[in-house]
Amino acid sequence: MSEQVPTDMSNVMETPAKRFPIVIAVSGGSGAVYTRRLLQVLARGGYAVHLLLSAAGNQVIQQELGLRLDLNAPDLETWLGLSSDETRLIQFHQLHDFFTPVASGSYRTGGMVICPCSGGTLSAVAHGISSNLIQRAAEVHLKERRKLILVPRETPVSHVALKNMLAAHEAGAVIMPASPGWYHGVKGLDDLVDFMVARILDQLNIDNEIVHRWGT
Repeated sequence: MSEQVPTDMSNVMETPAKRFPIVIAVSGGSGAVYTRRLLQVLARGGYAVHLLLSAAGNQVIQQELGLRLDLNAPDLETWLGLSSDETRLIQFHQLHDFFTPVASGSYRTGGMVICPCSGGTLSAVAHGISSNLIQRAAEVHLKERRKLILVPRETPVSHVALKNMLAAHEAGAVIMPASPGWYHGVKGLDDLVDFMVARILDQLNIDNEIVHRWGT
């Protein structure tokens, strides 16, 4: 899928959420293109990001985007199609480094997004398991009552997954399946990706107009 990286992100406006960094986690579910676009928009908008990437998430990036990242020092410029200046606010953390800021509730953030969110990660979040930094950071956001957004992409959904979604929702997470709408003047795949990214940004209280809104 060809994708145009915008050079003008003036339609992503500063909000109170900009005072604190956003945690973006990539697990092994399908939908790596959503994460790439989300990171592009945040980087262009000047938002600080803590990036967490699992080995399975890296495998999905390779399969879906044709790029294998170095899990010790991922090439963000190549992955995101941005300059080093544009990615300077993205801080990458090792998956098993529990001494990073996002592993502690005392470190304030503007919210966390797990995109895509695999079934295994969903289950861990729903049951309070913290065997890696993605799961620990999610647990922190739940206990601190901060916004935690889970973006699964799987169909059909099993009974077990539905129960896990309900448990995560009851614990305080937002369940946002990667199910883009078609009512905003879709002309290509990029418009469907932008639909999901815009909805994620809305949940983070980040004002944006990257898609045409209903009724406007």
